[in-house]
Amino acid sequence: MLDSPVITNFVTAPTKFISPQTLFMDWIVAAHVQAESIQRGKWSVDEQEAFKAEIHQRLWHVGCKPDTIAERGHTISDFLHCNWGDMEVYRLCDSSQGIAMQSRQSVHQEIVDAFIESLYRDETNSPKDMIHVSCTGYASPSGAQKMISQKGWEGESTVTHVYHMGCYGALPAIRIGNAFTNGPLSRTDIVHTELCSLHMNPLNHMASQLVSQSLFADGCIKYSIVAESQLGSYGSAFKIIGQHEHIIPESSKYMQWVMGDAGFHFVLAKEIPVLISRFLNEYLSILCRKSGINNVDELIKHAIFAVHPGGPKILDYVQKAFALENHQLKASRQVLKQHGNMSSATLPHIWQMILNDKHIENGTKILSMAFGPGLTIAGALLEKIG
Repeated sequence: MLDSPVITNFVTAPTKFISPQTLFMDWIVAAHVQAESIQRGKWSVDEQEAFKAEIHQRLWHVGCKPDTIAERGHTISDFLHCNWGDMEVYRLCDSSQGIAMQSRQSVHQEIVDAFIESLYRDETNSPKDMIHVSCTGYASPSGAQKMISQKGWEGESTVTHVYHMGCYGALPAIRIGNAFTNGPLSRTDIVHTELCSLHMNPLNHMASQLVSQSLFADGCIKYSIVAESQLGSYGSAFKIIGQHEHIIPESSKYMQWVMGDAGFHFVLAKEIPVLISRFLNEYLSILCRKSGINNVDELIKHAIFAVHPGGPKILDYVQKAFALENHQLKASRQVLKQHGNMSSATLPHIWQMILNDKHIENGTKILSMAFGPGLTIAGALLEKIG
């Protein structure tokens, strides 16, 4: 057996709360009304009801409906009630935007520290390298560094941070992990901690913000890259055949993920699915050439597609561009419906689902693609083995 690195050993951490999308939609409307009320000061009952009806109509027009996202996970309890004075983040009785960025990052740090500590509580074998991926919160020292110190692994494990890469963050992480894992006893752990729910601004009523507020969710997941010779200890895995990352020309303005006073601000232009679809065939040709694949059409016909669901329209455009059967995108649509968009943690959830699906046979090629600011298309060609 060749001693090349493989991806395996997926472990998810369920979020503390899971709520139906209909509840989220109602909460978003209520939060926007409350934020506007604080901003205006006094307004009549008729004005308030008119604004509520307008936000409700716009949200249900542009937002992600329950037929595409059934439920989303969240780590704070704010979304379970509308007692604004009892909120942890969205204290809309005091401020029209909720608590400030520094306070949100403190919440993020506390949750992430506890999550990473719990992942490794019973772990006795240290990874050679640990890659911490996040687009939604950062601290120094990070939760990963604190855990290494608590376990006494300072001389055994090295921490690398992959931060603010966007929803495609898992792909540079596995590229780095692939390079780090260079021996039969070498193990690289990759941990994603995404708390998207901390970054809503209910005072921003723009359509693009209503879309993102109805789309993003919290998600945390861990997996490992190990030498293929060690696969017997883990079971099934993905062999990394090739990777490619490409910035679409003249597209930087269409997707942005920037810091604001009330959390991170996400710009998500409606043109994104069209821009991506125009470049997909060229991108896939480059990825296949770098992966040593000559017959692209044959690969498309038989591969399973693990596509980051930046939104339901992106999956529709990908399916149309490659004339895919429904089963080829099943895992991507299923993860979106069960979890929402968990930023960089989404693609690893899709990989885990594919790996656990006994109907997908060993030897099946997995075409993985994700999209982020740049506008960047990142992807990997994997093969299910084990």
